[in-house]
Amino acid sequence: MILALLLALAPVSPDVGRRLLGGALADGVAYARLEELTDTIGPRLSGSPGAAAAVEWALAKFKQDGLAAHLEAVKVPHWVRGEERGEILPRPGVVGHPLALAALGNGVGGEVTGDVIEARSIQEIAALGEKARGKVLFLNHTMGTKGGYGDWVELRGRGPAAAANVGAAGVLLRSLATTSLRSPHTGVTLTGDGPLVPAAAISTEDAAQIHRLLQRGPVRVHFTLGCRMLPDADSANVVGEVRGREKPDEIVLLGAHLDSWDLADGANDDGAGVVMMMEAGRLIAQLPQAPRRTVRIVLFMNEENGSAGGKGYAAGHAAELGKHVAALEADAGAARPTAIQVHAAPGGAALLQPWLLPLETLGLSASDGDTGGADIGPLGLAGVPFVGVSVDGTHYFDIHHSAADTFDKIDPEALAKNAAAWAVTAYALAEMPQPLPRPAPEEPHRHAPDLPKAK
Repeated sequence: MILALLLALAPVSPDVGRRLLGGALADGVAYARLEELTDTIGPRLSGSPGAAAAVEWALAKFKQDGLAAHLEAVKVPHWVRGEERGEILPRPGVVGHPLALAALGNGVGGEVTGDVIEARSIQEIAALGEKARGKVLFLNHTMGTKGGYGDWVELRGRGPAAAANVGAAGVLLRSLATTSLRSPHTGVTLTGDGPLVPAAAISTEDAAQIHRLLQRGPVRVHFTLGCRMLPDADSANVVGEVRGREKPDEIVLLGAHLDSWDLADGANDDGAGVVMMMEAGRLIAQLPQAPRRTVRIVLFMNEENGSAGGKGYAAGHAAELGKHVAALEADAGAARPTAIQVHAAPGGAALLQPWLLPLETLGLSASDGDTGGADIGPLGLAGVPFVGVSVDGTHYFDIHHSAADTFDKIDPEALAKNAAAWAVTAYALAEMPQPLPRPAPEEPHRHAPDLPKAK
């Protein structure tokens, strides 16, 4: 009864509201599709066979759903992990300990043995100077107890290059994680202005042990990484469209990244985002009448270790970015949705809110806020408004970039509610007569929790 009353009052017609909400909440398509993606294709690091299989899978699904679909070619980095092992070496009075570690993405391989020095910032690394030469830098932090991902991700992104600059032999980074069962959390590192040194993330438990052992005396470690960078590979962004009935040249862009890290099947990051955006496209394509504007879903390739897909899309569509009336990106997991955030000129959220009344049954409303994403970030240079569905990020970094990012962690009810929120929001932006007011052009815009500057 409450839903019926809300739909009757909303600019979105009752029939459309029921189709979008009911389809997302009751059909179970997004959850089944995520299971298929993760269980039959698995990890999808750019350049890998899994990434190539995912591109073909997504293209076929778009066509099955009735969208006009095509591929847009992009060259992507091709990094492979290889063998990895490590240990804390024994010394008199202290036994040796194995290390749970994972090489940092785009990093270099090698075999390293050295004494450990602890540092907690890029500035501390630089201040070590000659003291760091030949040593293994242990990059420690307090994520989970003090501060968040964005406060410490610089250590992962710039730490290995900074360590190389002071002559260190290698890097062990405390995983950027809020919890752990000795599960290292990987992520990309940046090359900086010179060579890198072998660098790996270690579990938070192993990091805590190294920190304790350093209080007792010298710590020496040995680790081997087999990772290497291969020549760039051919890949593609996968694009599906529902063409607008009145203003087909005006575009509402829905984005998620199809690639994932290689340690697991990427169910949360970003398989969930992929299937939620595909579900929004499927439901809008099934409506008796298309919305005024075109809804374009782009499944980007290579967000995790290069963002080649997002950069390639912005370059390839530069001439039409002025006609992109909004861009949305799902890359924050599939926990309970909490709000709709609008990054536009003043008045954007107020303009959108009446069109989101169907979402009040989920407790969602629009407000001005900070949203965006790594892949749609370059569109900020053209003043494209960003709209996002915020989620409860309490446990996001428990499994982020780790071997625990698997399908069993996904709550089907929360996934369905997210899909409903994205579908209604996308339809509203494509149907409302007046588009959102455009913000001033800005540098590529990113959003928490998954998209800090060094992602």
